[in-house]
Amino acid sequence: MESLDVRVLRQLHEWRAQGRDAILVTVVQTWGSSPRPEGSIMALEKGGAVVGSVSGGCIEDDLIRAYHDPAGADRRLHGDGCPQMLTYGVSADEAHRFGLPCGGTIRLLVEFNPCPQALSELLSLLEQRHLVQRHVDLQTGRAWGSATRVPAALHLSQDSLSVTFGPSYRLLLIGGGQLSEYVATIALFNGFDVTVCDPRSEHIQGWSVAGARVVKGMPDDEVIACVPDRRTAIVALTHDPKLDDMALLEALKSSAFYVGAIGSRRNNQSRRERLAEHFDLTAEEIDKLKGPIGLYIGSKTPAEIAVSIMAEIIAIKNGVEVPRELSVGSVKDRQEQPLA
Repeated sequence: MESLDVRVLRQLHEWRAQGRDAILVTVVQTWGSSPRPEGSIMALEKGGAVVGSVSGGCIEDDLIRAYHDPAGADRRLHGDGCPQMLTYGVSADEAHRFGLPCGGTIRLLVEFNPCPQALSELLSLLEQRHLVQRHVDLQTGRAWGSATRVPAALHLSQDSLSVTFGPSYRLLLIGGGQLSEYVATIALFNGFDVTVCDPRSEHIQGWSVAGARVVKGMPDDEVIACVPDRRTAIVALTHDPKLDDMALLEALKSSAFYVGAIGSRRNNQSRRERLAEHFDLTAEEIDKLKGPIGLYIGSKTPAEIAVSIMAEIIAIKNGVEVPRELSVGSVKDRQEQPLA
């Protein structure tokens, strides 16, 4: 499943390539509480179709009216080709009417009929797994994309806007089975592209999660083939050292933002010792390994364990430093300590 931003850009490109009028709306500034962060986008087609969001729904409704029935909207869209700024929630009363919490205010940039060729070039860069900055000239409406190596925060000046878009996040699961199906389902709902690798046909013959790609190669070969980058997570779930260790050996050498393996604290320690003793991994590379994986939520069932695993992956993806006290291993260590 593609990320929401990529889906918005792809749908917008499809509309524009068909010659249909459409607008692209970007959250460029927020004050106070806001339902959606800066950089969030939505596209609105003249016929009424919408993809993406910039708020909890009320602002979207007003934008639809402004685009289709200006007389009934709180804002007016000039539609003359040049980008237009709109601000919602200036007063407490307006913030309440538009569902903005705690007096929040949101500022939007509206682009009219973005160039389909420029959108195609932007999508091409994203499909090649480049990090991309999209630039908009606020005077003329001209927009273009350029590959970049470092993600940057949204930048708004008097004359231009720059927003960073990334390729979809990917999750490579080593091992089929019930737990993998639950992890894959949650990951797909959160916009990850999911691949499941298991050379054991009996473990994946009943795979039932649509949208996840299934491959039967050896784990180390599949890790190498996917060329892990900083938007890739790799999780070993087979409980078979012959398969898990093969995947981890290559994953820990890569740029993947998350590498983890299922197992108890004892199994995790044994795995680390094997990797240090038998393979050419550095101490720094081995330290990248997460395990026992997940955040401690008292999970018992495969579905709950999958929630725990994906909670940790998403937290790290979003740059949240997870306190050690919330890790599965740390909590279980404390639970085993004798009472004073």
